[in-house]
Amino acid sequence: MIERDGKLQIPPLVWSFAFGFATGESRTLAAFRRSYNSTADKPLSPGGYYQRLTPTLAEYLHDLVEYGLDEVAVPHTVTDQFDRFRDVMIADGTVLRLHQFLSDEFEGRNEEQAGARLHLLHNPSDQMLERFSITDEKAHDSTEFNTGSWLEQRLVLFDQAYFKYRRFALIDENDGYFVSRLKPDANPVVTDELREWRGDAIPLEGEKIHDVVEDLYRKYIDVEVEAEFKRGPYNGTRSLDSKRFRVVGVRDEDADDYHLYITNLPREEFLPEDLATIYRCRWAVERLFRELKTQYGLDEFDTTKEHVVEILVYAALLSLLVSRELLSLVTECADDEAVFPPGRWAATFRSHAQLILNDLGEFLGYSPPPLLERLIEDAQKIHSQRPILQETLATATQPRTEA
Repeated sequence: MIERDGKLQIPPLVWSFAFGFATGESRTLAAFRRSYNSTADKPLSPGGYYQRLTPTLAEYLHDLVEYGLDEVAVPHTVTDQFDRFRDVMIADGTVLRLHQFLSDEFEGRNEEQAGARLHLLHNPSDQMLERFSITDEKAHDSTEFNTGSWLEQRLVLFDQAYFKYRRFALIDENDGYFVSRLKPDANPVVTDELREWRGDAIPLEGEKIHDVVEDLYRKYIDVEVEAEFKRGPYNGTRSLDSKRFRVVGVRDEDADDYHLYITNLPREEFLPEDLATIYRCRWAVERLFRELKTQYGLDEFDTTKEHVVEILVYAALLSLLVSRELLSLVTECADDEAVFPPGRWAATFRSHAQLILNDLGEFLGYSPPPLLERLIEDAQKIHSQRPILQETLATATQPRTEA
C-alpha cells in the first residue's frame, strides 16, 4: 500500500473512510478528503488525495473488511430457537445503480445502464456479515452461493432467487439445513403426509403440491415430497437424481392462500408455525441493506471509475463493521435492561461519527492543522481557469461601466 514515506497517512485515511460515510455530509470524494484533512497531521490537496484512490487501495480495503468480519463480535439478539445450529445465515443481494459510463465494467439489466450487485451472507443472530462479493447487475444472486463442508450444522434461509433442488440436496448432504420459499413453478410430488387430519380430509399422497393446494382449507400443510434434479457435470454428462424434502404450508387467512416453504428441518423439532417464524428472520437482511443505503449512502455513486466504486462499497462495509463493534462496547457499558434497536443505533452512530473520529485522531496522536487553516484550504477556489459567477458578472458589466 505504501511505496514511499510521503504525506499520506494510512490510519487517518482508513478511519476517514469508515466514519466518512456516517457524517452528515453528502457522500462525495471531496467530503472524504475533508474528513481525512480534519484528522491527519498534514492535509492533502484535491489532486494529492484523488491520486491515492487506486485499485491497490480498493484491494487493501477489501482485505480490511474480510479481517473485520473475523474480528467483530456483537450481542446475540435472536431467539434461543437457533441455539441448536452452529450459525444461521441469510443469503441475499441488492442492486447499486452506477454512472452509465461504467456499463462495460458493470453491465446492467437494461441497455445503457450500469449497475453493480452486492451479494451478502448475513447472520441475523449477531447482526453481522459473514461473506460478501461484488458483481455486475446481471450476475444472478444464486451464482455467488457456493455449497461445501462449511455448511455443516448451519441453517441457511433463502428467497426464491436461490431456489435449486440440487443446491438443497448438497446442503443436506453436507449436514446443513435450509428453509426456502417454494417457487410457484416448482411442483414436486407428495410422497407422504406428516400430519393426520380428521374427517374427510383431501388425501395428498401421490399428488403434485400446487395441483391441490387451492382446494385445501386446513390451517397447515406438512408433507414429504420427492423432487427430481440434475447433478453437476461429471465426465461431460449430468445424471438425473431425486431427493425427498419437506414442504410446509401456513395459511394466510387475509390472502386466502398458503405460504409454502421447502426445508430439510425435522418435524419432530420444528412445527409449521416454527418454520414461518424462522423464515421471517429474512427481514433482517432487508433491514441491513436499508441501513447501508440510508445511513451510509451505499446507493450514491458519483464516479466513472471501477476501482473507486469498489472503494466506496468497501468503505460502507467498514462503517457497518465499526458501527457493530461500537454497539458491542456500548452494550457492555449500558445497564443490563438497555435495548438498542439496529435502526436507532445506526442513526445515532451516524450523527456522532465526526465527533468519534476527532476523538480517535487525538487518541492516536494526530495533530491536524488549526481549524482556520483548514477552512481557508477547503473553501478557496481551486481552478484558477474556472471563473466563479461573481467574476463572470463583473467581467460582463465592466465594459458598460467604463463606457
